[in-house]
Formats: sequence, C-alpha cells, structure tokens
Amino acid sequence: MTEKIGKETLEVISSADQFNKWMFQIIKPFIKGEVLEIGSGIGNISQQFLQNGYSLMTSDLRTDYCEDLEKKFSGYLGFRGVTRIDLVDPHFKAKHGELLGSFDTVFALNVIEHIEDDILAIANCRKLLKAGGVLIILVPSYKQLFNSFDIELGHFRRYNISKLAKVFNVNELEILHTQYFNLVGTLGWYINGNILKRKIIPEGQMSLYNKLVPFFKVIDKILGNKIGLSTIIVGEKNL
Repeated sequence: MTEKIGKETLEVISSADQFNKWMFQIIKPFIKGEVLEIGSGIGNISQQFLQNGYSLMTSDLRTDYCEDLEKKFSGYLGFRGVTRIDLVDPHFKAKHGELLGSFDTVFALNVIEHIEDDILAIANCRKLLKAGGVLIILVPSYKQLFNSFDIELGHFRRYNISKLAKVFNVNELEILHTQYFNLVGTLGWYINGNILKRKIIPEGQMSLYNKLVPFFKVIDKILGNKIGLSTIIVGEKNL
C-alpha cells in the first residue's frame, strides 16, 4: 500500500509545476558543482535541475524508479546517469566506492523521514561529498502534524530545525543555513490528514494550490520562513 500511495502522491505533485519550481528555487542558492540527488523518485525536482543546465546524477532506492529516470532524462546534456542507493545499506562504502567524495552538492528532499536510522543516512550522504561540499536536506515539519498521510507514505517522524540540526551536528556537518518552507501547506496537511484522515493529497486541491504558489511565496517571505510544512537545513563537510 505504501509504495502505491507513494507513487500516486509523486504523480499528483508532478503536475504542480509552480510548486516544484518554488522548491527548486529555495535550494538553488546553495547548489554548486557536481550534484547528486538522493531519492529522485519520478524526477519532479530532477527535471528542474536539468532544465536549468545543472550537472546532475539521480538516484533512488526503487529499481523501477531508476529505470524510469534513465528513460526520462537520458537526452539532457547535464544528466550524469542514475544509480540505486540505499542510504542505510550495511555495505554502503563497498557498493558505492566510486561515488565517495565525488560530489560538490548532495541533496535529499522528502527522503530522510522514510529512514528509521536518520543518523546513519546523513553519515552516508556525507561520505559522498568532497571536502567543502554541501548537503541539503528537506524533511516534513512538526511532530504534531504526523497523520494519516505520514503513515501511508511510510514516514518514521517529522522534524523541526532543532531536531534535524542535531543529526547534522552528530555527523560533523557545519550548518550554513536553516529555514522552514511552505507555511500555507501546513493548514492543508492538517485538515486533510489530521481531521479528514485522507490517505493521499487530493489532485484538485494540489492543482488549486499550484495556481496560488506566487501568493504563498509572498507569505513565506513576509514571515521570514519562521514556520512551514517543511524543514530545510544546509550543511558543509569541512573535514
């Protein structure tokens, strides 16, 4: 059920072009050099990177997603291929030796909440970075919002900045930037998941939300990204 719901959710979000572009724009200032995306899914954010001329390697845990990503993006000049990555594989270093220390930027958007051992997941992300490389992580915010959506999507937890920062600190990543993202989304998530107990984001609602993204961006900016449906932290590998 979780894998089916997960793909259906990604497909709903795939049509939200303004929302995907907004998420890309939020992390864009921190992107540099050779980039690896962890948990690319069906390529909603990958497409933003490749359309904007970045050098990007994609990855996912699911083989079917990896196959789809190869087909979808093989024509892009900046596409560096796709690889299957399990961030908590006990043989991570042996399996991905050729990728260790290879990337200037590694990012994972809505991935780490799916992994029970988040400390190990971030540790292995760090191993993929060059010295001076940056890790960008976006995860869902606030344990109070944990609801039927989270259960169906296979989330272990939701975060705040303090909780995610502790995982970065344990892994000796210097925190360069923190913020919340998408304030208005918290209301929709709460109503649909906590009150109505829905299992998937309604397509019609996502379509309407997408049209209103320019307005929502202004709200986030006015309030200084002090609250939001997602938590974002950028850290640097200095050792």
